[in-house]
Amino acid sequence: MSIIIYHNAKCSKSNIALKEITQSGEAFEVVNYLDDVPSIEELKGILSKLNLKPLDLVRKTEKVYLEKFKGEDLSDDEWIKALHENPILIQRPIIVNGEKAVIARSEEAINSII
Repeated sequence: MSIIIYHNAKCSKSNIALKEITQSGEAFEVVNYLDDVPSIEELKGILSKLNLKPLDLVRKTEKVYLEKFKGEDLSDDEWIKALHENPILIQRPIIVNGEKAVIARSEEAINSII
């Protein structure tokens, strides 16, 4: 089973996670999620593996969040649609390994999944 990293090359944390996976020797796939946007079903699967609600996956410092979504009371399905339509809002990097996933912003999180 291959590891998948949802990666943004402009993000230092994402680049660190990619380097760690590369050095691990494990087989992996890179998904540049800003270009290859996860479908709504993929997002639901990722959220399930992360055991998070959609709002927990939202980057609340992004301009698009502040301009369009801050203070909005959206349903889970509406947040998933917002993440799909505005992938810059998705926390990064996300590493999926089988039925588990983590938001890999720390070395501990990275090591827990690879």
